Amino acid sequence: MSQPADRMPTLALPGIEAYAEAHTSPEPPYLAALAEETRRVTQSAQMMVGPLEGGLLAMLVAMLQAQRVLEIGTFTGYSALAMAAGLPPGGRIVTLELDPEHATIARRHVAASPYAGRVEVRLGPALQTLATLEGPFDFVFVDADKGNYASYYEAALAKLSPRGTIAVDNVLWSGQVLEEASGDADARAIRAFNAMVVADERVECVLLPVRDGVTLIRRR
Repeated sequence: MSQPADRMPTLALPGIEAYAEAHTSPEPPYLAALAEETRRVTQSAQMMVGPLEGGLLAMLVAMLQAQRVLEIGTFTGYSALAMAAGLPPGGRIVTLELDPEHATIARRHVAASPYAGRVEVRLGPALQTLATLEGPFDFVFVDADKGNYASYYEAALAKLSPRGTIAVDNVLWSGQVLEEASGDADARAIRAFNAMVVADERVECVLLPVRDGVTLIRRR
């Protein structure tokens, strides 16, 4: 089974991701509506985490009972709204986005969702916004420009609660991390980031081959 045009390439056997989605709790209507609009009005719908990874993020937030969640890279808001479903009472998400059009879509869908008032979309360069935020955060999801992953990681780690977790997306980069001679700048940045994290004695990590790869990180 081939991947739909709006899906991130998967490294799993053909049909496995579709099977996994079919055996994962379905996305609620507000996420389905957001996904449909994203496919219709953007040229990069494959950037959405989708129902499988969205379900994983929501499960992690719920298991951690994360009261404060930080997302670096909103896109159109699918991952933020997916995580919002896992929030405990009183929990909140701050999500950072550079693109005004993407932020507008995200804010509109947040307002129409059951989580209006619990998800705040902040517009601007993420590193600048991060400098203004007070921690700690119980869960941080990083899914933004790959060249700045190392900087986002350091900023997130500095604001992480003692039992907090960082999740980083796209750490397999469609398998290009295996191609040492790849000329893709993002692939090089991801390889360097992965090598940095696994060698960082402050943390422990596990790289999951879910969709395009998700690394979970916590302090030792």
